[in-house]
Amino acid sequence: MIDSHVHLDDPKFDYDREDIINSLKDRGIDRVYNIGADLESSIASVSLAKKYDNIKAVIGIHPHDAINYNDKVEEKLIDLAKDENVRAIGEIGLDYYYDNSPRDIQVEVFKRQIELADKLNLPIVVHSRDASEETFNIIKESKEKYPNLTFLIHCFSQSVEMMKRYIDQGCYIALGGVVTFKNAKVPKEVAKEVPLNRLLLETDCPYLAPTPMRGKRNEPYYVKYVAEEIASIRNMEVKDLVEITDANTRRFYND
Repeated sequence: MIDSHVHLDDPKFDYDREDIINSLKDRGIDRVYNIGADLESSIASVSLAKKYDNIKAVIGIHPHDAINYNDKVEEKLIDLAKDENVRAIGEIGLDYYYDNSPRDIQVEVFKRQIELADKLNLPIVVHSRDASEETFNIIKESKEKYPNLTFLIHCFSQSVEMMKRYIDQGCYIALGGVVTFKNAKVPKEVAKEVPLNRLLLETDCPYLAPTPMRGKRNEPYYVKYVAEEIASIRNMEVKDLVEITDANTRRFYND
């Protein structure tokens, strides 16, 4: 299996990171994509990818940190992207739940990194929280301007209708631990309706551990619970779902 979205550079893995990574293969995980959220974690992602052949890197500035984005940061991202292990720009987007950066700056930085991704010929991993319409409009506008760009909506938490609108724009949809939660009615509906050729699986570890690990530190191995839940919802074999989503992940990341 492949976990399309992890944060193994997170301090929660400081005491056993190497053990976790070295045991991935034995526990059924062929590859993970370590996602940047600021300059420090983007640098860490590339470092991990250089050290371990089962990790690939994604680099970018999360909306929480948008206020710190400037030309120097962008130059560093361009430099990092020269590494062959860098597979996408992300996670970037809008977060109107926490508003850690002013909304106008979030929009500006999102658009700047979309333009950067086009210049670098890399796909984009999108974070969107409490900003579904605004995120969609920017992506739609960007697809018209940069038709070769591909977007993945990470940790999708919006409606079935919004999912279909994203699919119409050629986007991919990633589902994680939330889909396993007992009362997660809408994510389960999305899991049932999303086109299989556009679906990716993720953990977003160390966050959002799935049932039955909810409340614990999330780990890449737990992506199996996401796969089992979605396979059950769609009335299909887990191995068939995994085969499809792994292929989707490699296609999205050009890997």
